[in-house]
Amino acid sequence: EKGYVHTIRSGKKLIEKGTPEVWEALEEVIKGHLVLLNRAPTLHRISIQAFQPVLHESKTIRIHPLVCPAYNADFDGDTMSVFVPLSLESLLEARLLMLSSHNLFAPADGRPIVTPTQDIVLGVYYLTLMDPKKKPEKKFYFPGEAIQAYERGYVKLNDPIYLYKGGEFIVTTPGRLIFNSLLPEGIPFVNEEITKSKLASLITTIINKKGKDRIVEFLDKLKELGFHYATIGGISMGMADVKVPPKKWDIIEEARKEAEKIEEDYRRGIITMGERYNQIVDLWTRVSDEIADLMLQELSSDPFNPVYMMMASEARGSAQQIRQLGGMRGLIARPRKKLVGAVGEIIETPILTNFREGLTVLEYFISTHGGRKGLADTALKTAEAGYLTRRLVDVAQDIVVREEDCGTLNGIIMRALEIGGKVIIPLRERIAGRIALEDIRIPSLGDVIVKAGEEITPEKAEIIEEAGVEEVPIRSVLTCENRIGVCQKCYGRDLATGEMVEVGQAVGIMAAQAIGEPGTQLTLRTFHIGGMATRIVGESQYQAMKGGRVKFVNLKVIEKNGQKLVLNRNGWLILLDEEGKEVEKFKIPVGAIIKVEEGVEVKSGDVLVEWDPYVRPFLSEIDGKVEFEEIIPDITVKEEINRETGLKEMVIIEHRPQFQPAIRVKNEKTGEERIYPLPINTHIVVENGVEVKAGDMLAKTMREVVKATDITGGLPRVSELFEARKPKDPAVVTEIDGVVKKIAREEKERKIIIEADDGEIREYRVPPGKHIEVDVGDRVEAGQKLTDGPVVLQEILRIEGERRLQYHLLNEIQEVYRLQGVKINDKHIELIIRQMLKKVQIEDPGDTNFLWGEQVDKFKFQEENERVIREGGRPAQARPLVLGITKASLSSSSFIAAASFQETSRVLTRAAVYAQRDELKGIKENVIIGNLIPAGTGWREYREVEVVKSADLESTGTEGQT
Repeated sequence: EKGYVHTIRSGKKLIEKGTPEVWEALEEVIKGHLVLLNRAPTLHRISIQAFQPVLHESKTIRIHPLVCPAYNADFDGDTMSVFVPLSLESLLEARLLMLSSHNLFAPADGRPIVTPTQDIVLGVYYLTLMDPKKKPEKKFYFPGEAIQAYERGYVKLNDPIYLYKGGEFIVTTPGRLIFNSLLPEGIPFVNEEITKSKLASLITTIINKKGKDRIVEFLDKLKELGFHYATIGGISMGMADVKVPPKKWDIIEEARKEAEKIEEDYRRGIITMGERYNQIVDLWTRVSDEIADLMLQELSSDPFNPVYMMMASEARGSAQQIRQLGGMRGLIARPRKKLVGAVGEIIETPILTNFREGLTVLEYFISTHGGRKGLADTALKTAEAGYLTRRLVDVAQDIVVREEDCGTLNGIIMRALEIGGKVIIPLRERIAGRIALEDIRIPSLGDVIVKAGEEITPEKAEIIEEAGVEEVPIRSVLTCENRIGVCQKCYGRDLATGEMVEVGQAVGIMAAQAIGEPGTQLTLRTFHIGGMATRIVGESQYQAMKGGRVKFVNLKVIEKNGQKLVLNRNGWLILLDEEGKEVEKFKIPVGAIIKVEEGVEVKSGDVLVEWDPYVRPFLSEIDGKVEFEEIIPDITVKEEINRETGLKEMVIIEHRPQFQPAIRVKNEKTGEERIYPLPINTHIVVENGVEVKAGDMLAKTMREVVKATDITGGLPRVSELFEARKPKDPAVVTEIDGVVKKIAREEKERKIIIEADDGEIREYRVPPGKHIEVDVGDRVEAGQKLTDGPVVLQEILRIEGERRLQYHLLNEIQEVYRLQGVKINDKHIELIIRQMLKKVQIEDPGDTNFLWGEQVDKFKFQEENERVIREGGRPAQARPLVLGITKASLSSSSFIAAASFQETSRVLTRAAVYAQRDELKGIKENVIIGNLIPAGTGWREYREVEVVKSADLESTGTEGQT
């Protein structure tokens, strides 16, 4: 057209030369045309975004630093692929849905994903720091005046100054004024140092108040500002910036003496091998923490220390890493195959030096162990996490938002998620963006805050939480009555946009990506700390979090040596508020010492109970004489003469089930007696035939306190829950409410006999070696564990029903992710759980067309029953099933989708035998056949929309008109 060349061949020559005309033509072609950028692995939908390209000479892709977190990209040689959308529809989708400026939030939990990282954070932090060594002297009336004074060199960037604001002088710095000049009007003045998390919440505030258009502009300015001041600050790190606490070696010397004392105790037979190991590991964990604290104090004394700035601003590095630079490296975990914390999973010789001082040869050798573990884990677990994502996608792919309101009257009750009295997910986070099931009132005001059917906004969620509401009924996809997908009201807010979810949104795939993506992230994360051991130090006390009046429930307490000792399991200590409502509840272990009286008021932070975290004692509840039962040398117990101490120890060993070793305590005067069955590995600490007093220790076992906090442990757990696998050594669970009548011991095993209130008696057999967690006379509720171990999902479903199982699964999965610091919104996990509970098993077909034992879709079952009842027949009976995600995918209604997942030949032969037909409702089957997918813009209601290019708009490129 331009007349530069007349044949294709000469055109090619020009391109090879790269003349200016070529660039001109290229620019014209590319104008207004978007391209898609994708970085592998594509773990979630924001791994593909659309950009307006800018041409430049080098052979690299240059990308805005703020979209890097979404791609998880860094600049050490990552490659990306470029796609060019051609059809009009695809260009429209790219412009309206995929443009990077539309993808500001993470679909997993709704937090902004375009938050600044690294250099930008560091620059902004440096800009807003205030020099604590200087006093404010100069006074300014306008921000502009102070900034000008800084530019001319009258004041320094971090000097404190007085600024007249809101009728008074406030202390601030020129740097903070420069930062505030970026903020859109209407955003309150920020007068503190800005860290990464403060930036994130500031960005959220701006989006909520000013909308998305303003935020993009703000982020771009913020990027420039951050880079500029990181450069001006010239923040770099030298050896001398890592400070080693002067007292370090004194503390270590003391710890060595303490370790020797523990060894001495062991040699004299006061403590067992396991206790010695636990105490030594605990000692070094404590010392390591103490030195780390001293080092951080030392570092923070100079706020301009580069190492400290990097950590404090959250730009790079954690306290955990810095303690290895300047504290002591501490204990190192040895790679293990199984997750159960066996003795010796942590090498008990700590690494005393740090990287600043340099490691000794032996210490370096011990370290290589952990480093290698990190690399091996990374390689193996990435595949594991990828496979989890694939199974999740397959089970949830056909869930699409199909209507506005399914009209259900059901929902779930949401509470805060607590573990061991600590709130892990607050209530406000769990209810924001959901739809209220009933009117939510605030008890003190009696006002309706949110009407039934309205969205609970984050602001209202906060009001509800602050008013002390404990539980809120909300709509949930778990109870949605739409047959094939879910409805808008049950799903609530779409986290990626912050608006109500649109009809046609593929929420199933979003859920699978939200749960699967961090799996890969987490497994890739183990090598950062090089196998440094983090043990959750055994909890050894309860403190009141909120305060209240103390009440004991089911506690047997005895005064001994002036201390109140707890003799039974299953006792609780409860704190009540003024109205007598329960605020906190603590389960008290045997042998704990109670520090408070019943009926007294305690404040927040008061210690209520203390116990030994490593020993689980068996205490006598009565005065009397000890009689050994079935404690037979070399058959049920081993009499060890400890080589180092020369003392005799009796330990229960693995034995034949017909033996039930126990200690009986009998009071001759009153005729009262108690029996204490002893599990394997119990150390007996009394002699046969001696007199004991109530509260004396008869025997002790070690508690399992080592919890692994690697998601290496977490990933198999998530997988186990989603696959509904039966755990290896499950707990025995009671099926009825009642009282423990008797714990009988028979030839082969123990039996727990429970009597219900109506006189019904149930017997439960306990396998040998299991620890019984209830005592005679305890009240138990259906579904309660009688022995230690994990609960089988199928049991929960059978005994306590579907709702209880839903809560259990949701909370267990959340717990694994939250322990890793990963936030995933509940609704994603709920969607997967919904898919696991889709089927029922027919127990009595009645007059329906079902067969006995057949697995049928819940909604199909309801429909068939309604039909039979209308015709006057007898409906079928069925029980709910919980299927693992693999099973659920294979039993999906679409055989094409199931066949493309696993066991292809089995699925296809089955489909042929049953003459199945595929309605092509889901996404996967349509992809396979080559149709447009029935979700998003391919949703049937949007398909009729015609895209035409109108003549008068031709010049502007991609605008379409319908």
